Parts: sequence; C-alpha cells; structure tokens
Amino acid sequence: MKKEIKMEDLVNYCKQYGFIFQGSEIYGGLANTWDYGPLGSRLKNNLKDAWRKRFIQERKNSYEIDPSILMHPRVWEASGHVASFADPLIDCKECKMRHRVDKLIGAFDPTVPADAMSEEEQLAYIKENKVPCTKCGKSNYTDIRQFKLMFETQRGVTDDNKQTIYLRPENAQGEYVNFLNVLRSMRTKLPFSLGQIGTAFRNEITPGNFTFRTIEFEQMEFQTFCKKGEDEALYDYYKEYGKKFYMDLGIPEEKLSYHDHDKLAHYAKAACDIFYEFPWGGDEINGTHNRTDYDLSRHQEYSGVSHEYTDPDTNEKYIPYIIESTYGVGRSLLAILFNAYRLEELENGEERELLSIHPFLAPYKVAVLPLVKKFHSEKANEIYENLSKYFMVTYDEAGSIGKRYRRNDAIGTPFAITIDDETINNGTVTVRHRDSMEQEIIKLEDIVSFVEERIKF
Repeated sequence: MKKEIKMEDLVNYCKQYGFIFQGSEIYGGLANTWDYGPLGSRLKNNLKDAWRKRFIQERKNSYEIDPSILMHPRVWEASGHVASFADPLIDCKECKMRHRVDKLIGAFDPTVPADAMSEEEQLAYIKENKVPCTKCGKSNYTDIRQFKLMFETQRGVTDDNKQTIYLRPENAQGEYVNFLNVLRSMRTKLPFSLGQIGTAFRNEITPGNFTFRTIEFEQMEFQTFCKKGEDEALYDYYKEYGKKFYMDLGIPEEKLSYHDHDKLAHYAKAACDIFYEFPWGGDEINGTHNRTDYDLSRHQEYSGVSHEYTDPDTNEKYIPYIIESTYGVGRSLLAILFNAYRLEELENGEERELLSIHPFLAPYKVAVLPLVKKFHSEKANEIYENLSKYFMVTYDEAGSIGKRYRRNDAIGTPFAITIDDETINNGTVTVRHRDSMEQEIIKLEDIVSFVEERIKF
C-alpha cells in the first residue's frame, strides 16, 4: 500500500537525505534558487549521462559541444530575444503578487487556451470572469505589462567603455553559431545532430513548485540539421524518441502525454511538449520544435557569413531546417523523484521510505554493510575499496542491519551487500534487492559483474 506524496513531502525528503537544499539557506534563501547536495548532484549527473548515452553515444552523426554562456550581443539580436523575449505579467493590487498572465488564467480554468490569446483578450477574460489571485483570492489587477526575461550585464573596465552582454536565456543558439564549425571539423553531412548540456538564465516570475521553474536552470539540448522535406518525419521521430527516453528511465506511459502548441513561436512550423502528471497537474518536461530554416537564416543575415549547405551528392545549396528537442534537467529530475519516491506500508504494519529509481540513475549502486562492526568491518572496508573502482558505493556500519537497509531503500541504493562470517570463511556475501527486499547469496568475485549487468541503461 502506497501513500500519496505531496510537494512538501518531497521537499522535506530532498533536504533530509542530501538531494536538494534551498539556495543560500543560511542567509534566508534566494527565491527560486536551489543547491543540489551530495546525492542530488550525483543523481543529476547520472541523468545527464543517460541522456548522453541515448542522444550522443548511441546515435550516428551526433556530436556534443559545450559553447560559452556569454556570447556576442548580436547573437541575441539575430535570435529575436533582444526585441521580443518578454513575458506578459500582471500584478494583484491587493497583495502585490505578480502573475504570468497565461498561468493565472490556466490556474482558474485549465481548458482555456490562454497562450493563444492576445493581451487584450487575456485582460478581458480576467475582468469578465473575475479571475481570482492565487494568493489572496481577490480580483483587482494592474494592466498587463511586458517584463524582459534576459539578464543583462556589462563588459568593460571603465564606465565610458562598457558593452551590454547577456546571460544566455537558452542553450540552442550556441549550437546554431557552431553549425559551420562542426560541419567542417567533423567532416560530416546532413542530417547530423548537435547536443549540449548547459545552464541558462531567465528572469522569470515563478509560481514555486520547488525546482520546476527557476531563474537558473540546465537544459539537455538536441538539434538536428536536415534538408527541407525531411523535417516532418524527424519531428515526429524525436517526439516518440523523447517519450521512450522517459519511459526507459522508469516513468510509466500513463503519466506522460503530448501537448501540441495552440500558438506557435515566430520560428516554429510545429511544436509539441511532453507533460508529466505532477501533483499540481500536467506540466512540461520536454519540448520538440520544428524551427524550419529560421535560425540559420537569421545568423547568416546578422553575421554576414553564408550558412548554406552544399549537398555532396547533388551540389544543391540550401539553408538547413532544424528539429529541436529540449529536456529540462531540473524538471526531468523532479518528475523522476515524484515517480520513484513513495511511502510503503509493509505487511507487518511498518512503513518504509523507498526511492524506487532506475539503478542507472541511483546515486549509489551498492551499500556495503558489515553485519557486526567489531568482526566484519575490516573485510567490509576491503570490499568497499575494491567496488568503488567500478561504481559509486556507500559504506554504513552504524545501527542495526534492518535500519541500514531502510536508510539505503530511502536513497534508492538498488543493492545492499551484507558482510558476515560466511564472507570471511567461505568468500560469499548476501545481496539484498531494494524493491523486492529479496536476498541471495553470491561469490565475492562475482559482485562486480552481478551489479554491472543490472545497472545498465
């Protein structure tokens, strides 16, 4: 029997076990910033490695790059961010809460396509339906105003010689401005893909929801450059590929759904999000977009450098189309945690905390547990030192063996190895499986192969 997990349950769990802490907590915190602790950073890196394996390692003509966070200001003029990257926001006059207009309307009635409305239509809807503030319940608002989402900073050492530059609001442009470099240096041809994992920054007004929407966030970006005419099939393919990626990570299909955009961005021919069913409702963890030839055309225009591709077989010249598929690291991690964390009531009436996570993602793969510290710790430390050469291992000798099993269940460790007299006398260990709690005896020399076979992704 499982108990329902609420947001406050997960927040407390993440803090207790070292997954996620409030940013700058000793100073009272900074809104919408979060620090990943020892287990959280390990889990996040394992998620990135899973993405790298599926999107870079296992795909032909896929290359990972790591562009700079700070880019030439003209990049953001070409992309359209300088001119139009803003959110329509509205303030409650009663409690001063600031809302993103489409989210405010969506909270009132999720069936209303708020993002497809004009600002005039949004304001009229709010007034006609007396949409309440989600904080105070009143319906008394300012007019809608546009708020810039890009963080600006200054480059230069003197006041009269400073240049405005931006913290990147997305990672994709780093891939686009390196299209020609990769095409030349890797001697590749279309279609080929560029992937990157990096941090982006947006001065967003957030509704909370833990790490779901933050001002600093990581994206796992994947851009496929192709010929016009091949774009629609690739768009459909990466929608399905993204869903399968999440399912392979352990998220059941019934918690995932596609949501086509009612209102397309200026660059998009088609756009679809994958939603995960969070406790507050379905919300985006992935977006796939057909960006046509917009991006490379704009960079050609603003840089003065040709971005035409010459087909080696036909000598045809054209600017490639781009299919983008973006995965939010923090959002995906939050979905994984909500899906895996549970409180189980056992047959004997006891309750156990369990993180039933894919073994590949687990922060620790194995817990090494000496049955009796006085007699078995020396051998246990020897085994720990050997296993740590192959994968992440934790060592625990404090408390009863049952309590140590429970601690490792709670942090998602898939295998617990107990070191006892049989280990010393016969060279065998007891392996306990996290989810089933079943145990089996294996030989010391088989531990590495036993674990490696079961943590594959």
